[in-house]
This record gives sequence, C-alpha cells and structure tokens, in this order.
Amino acid sequence: MLVAAAVCPCPPLLVPEVAGGAAPELEDARAHCADALGVLAAARPDRLYVVGPAPEGARGAFPAGSSGSFAGFGIDLSVSLGQGPGGRTLPAPLAVGAWLLSRTGRADLPVEGFGIDERAAAEECAETGRRLAASAERVALLVMGDGSACRTVKAPGYLDERAAGFDAEAARALGSADVPGLLALDAGLAHELKAAGRAPWQVLAGAAEGAGLAGRLLHEDAPYGVEYLVAVWS
Repeated sequence: MLVAAAVCPCPPLLVPEVAGGAAPELEDARAHCADALGVLAAARPDRLYVVGPAPEGARGAFPAGSSGSFAGFGIDLSVSLGQGPGGRTLPAPLAVGAWLLSRTGRADLPVEGFGIDERAAAEECAETGRRLAASAERVALLVMGDGSACRTVKAPGYLDERAAGFDAEAARALGSADVPGLLALDAGLAHELKAAGRAPWQVLAGAAEGAGLAGRLLHEDAPYGVEYLVAVWS
C-alpha cells in the first residue's frame, strides 16, 4: 500500500556539478526536494520506488544497486540506486533521483527503480502504479518528472500558449492529491508540450487509489521555460 510519495523535477541541472555556474538558480528547488524526501524517509517504507520517464531500452524495473553516470554532461560523477547487485544502467531521470536520495544520508532505505514510457496511456501508467503499491505493506514513491518545456520562446520546445494551462492543472492536481485529475491529463497534449512528468505522475495516481493521502505543493517554478514542480503526498 502506498504510504507516501514525493514528486520532484528530473533535470540533470539539479546536480550542482552539472549546472556549474548556474547551480544557484535551482537551489530553492533542491531544498524543497530535500524536504520532500524527508517525508519519504519519515514514512518508514518497506520498499521505495524511484519512478521516472525512460527511453526505449531503459524501461521497466531497475533492481537495487543499479547505477548511472553524468559523464554525458561532462561530469565525472556516478550514482547508485541504493545497495544491491544492480545490473542495469539508470536513465538520466532515475540517476537524478538516485542523486537526490544520496543526499538524505539514508543508505538503508530499500530502494528500486522503474522507468515508464513517456507516451504510455493513462491506464497503463495507473496499472503500473497499482502493481508497485501492492508489492509491499508500506510502499513509498519518488516520482521524477518535469512539466511542459514550452513556457517561453527560449524554452526547449519554444513558446506554446497551452503550456501554462497544462502546468497549472498538473500543479493543482499534484498539490491536492487529486487522483482523477492526474489521470485526466492528456497524454497527447503532454507529448506535444514535452511534459516528461505526465506518465510518472499517472503512475503515482494509480498507486494512490484508495490510499487516502493528502497532497501539498512545495515548489513551482519555470526556469529556462521548463515547469519544475515539487510536491508531497502523505
């Protein structure tokens, strides 16, 4: 059963070594992510899943000990998803999640990963969430994903006037633990707006069905024209 969840953005820029001189610009987001992860640790989960968008070939389950690297961003930094034999290479969003977890000082947390197709249908995402939530008596999720990347003309997806409305509804649903609201987010529109968090958020929605959790939005900002959200459900 799901007992707690943290929602965090997944840009590698969250890692100060990757961000370089721009690192101070995301300090508030990092601080709120740390607060959200504190809620997960306090929930004392039997199993913690890091869920994030993944490209083809990097989807499905990632056992404890799976590792990732930020070498592709010019940084000699590797991370590991908890302690275990591993066996798979983490995609960037899960590597960012592993980095966030490493900052908690809680290496004892029983953690695994799951990569979901960004274009997966809402029901597929929800069913994945139900399956994860049923895997242990006390399950927590660290849900990695960004909102739209179309908030300004300099954004990765350029300016799209639909982006602000999409992000506002996602922020509202995440901040109020609105399961039907999250499941109603349009997959096609999310893809057009480059909102990589839509599928992971809908995994959360499926996991939370019947759990009676309350939500709280900790952070919302759109630096670089990309929507970053931090929320907790507990």
